[in-house]
Amino acid sequence: MTQLNPPERLLMGPGPSNVHPRVYGALAAPIVGHLDPVFLDVMEQSKALLRDTFETKNELTIPISGTGSAGMETCFVNVLEPGDRVVIGVNGVFGNRMCDVAERCGAQVERVEAAWGEAIDPAQFEVALESGAQTKLVAVVQAETSTGVLQPLEAIGALAREHGALFLVDAVTSLGGVSVGVDTHGIDLCYSGTQKCLGCPPGLSPVTLSESAVSALQSRKSKVQSWYLDLGMIAQYWGETRVYHHTAPISMNYALREALLLIHEEGLESRWNRHRTHQQALLAGLQTLGLEPVVQEPSLRLPPLTTVRVPDQVDEAAVRKQLLTEFDIEIGGGLGVFQGNAWRIGLMGHTSSPKNLMTFLAALEICLRATGLDASGGLAQAHKVLDAE
Repeated sequence: MTQLNPPERLLMGPGPSNVHPRVYGALAAPIVGHLDPVFLDVMEQSKALLRDTFETKNELTIPISGTGSAGMETCFVNVLEPGDRVVIGVNGVFGNRMCDVAERCGAQVERVEAAWGEAIDPAQFEVALESGAQTKLVAVVQAETSTGVLQPLEAIGALAREHGALFLVDAVTSLGGVSVGVDTHGIDLCYSGTQKCLGCPPGLSPVTLSESAVSALQSRKSKVQSWYLDLGMIAQYWGETRVYHHTAPISMNYALREALLLIHEEGLESRWNRHRTHQQALLAGLQTLGLEPVVQEPSLRLPPLTTVRVPDQVDEAAVRKQLLTEFDIEIGGGLGVFQGNAWRIGLMGHTSSPKNLMTFLAALEICLRATGLDASGGLAQAHKVLDAE
């Protein structure tokens, strides 16, 4: 074995994204104890910055020690008990995963489904809520990473409130890249991940809970099934009492604070606009090269992650391999029904820049021409969009 020396990749897949040098610097800062006054100050700053990023005033807004999937489990296991009825939107991999987690909590799950690549019609939630027993929780993925769909939230949140249900949202690939609007949309539980639009390494999962969600947690008849993810105990460590629960990952929390500070300095609106503009430029280039987006309706395309169909004569895996081995560029292949015939291209957080998208398009043109396609002009079209901004 020798000293670890990973290559420098341009990370343009579904995550992780590239990390800002300031965040790397924070990771290298000296470690202190998890109850050290300096670290407690880092915790308080992170909570405040997270509230701003989630667009909420929720007191219980903290990073969970674990990746986005830990945040998902945290939200479900803390409010669900055996027999509770849950209505979950499914239009990709992560809606399916929500169903799996809810079933493991002993909940009665009703799926509301749409085709992969399409958003879910709120009317379907209305039908589900008006039939059957009282619903405890309505859950949906805002940013379906497997398809690139941006799910509108306002109408679904209103339906959940109308029927007395909590509203849970997966914002793993949206937080920091598009507006989540926790308070505006009446979201009761929301979780994300650090490695996407927040521009931080994977390892933490920001979550936020409304007062209604906290009340549901406090009024449980049974213990939370997960000791490690029990917010009743974790909140005491992140609150005023500072009761020890587990040793927080100190360096990752340093990194998250710095990543959130970068977002604060840029401004949320500016950051959302940056992701939107760069996706428009990327799509202009890709369509010129003959690649069409999976999501047909422009308003439903997830700005940080673009899914495009691969031409029939192109070996999608071979092109991805060439991009990685020759150009150190990573993009993602399709999942589920899109496996083998789509690419998932991320422009998230620090990765989302004109330089990176132009570098990618130039490399992709070379790879596509090697397959026999007459692929050219993508750079010029992308540049037109950037110039117009």
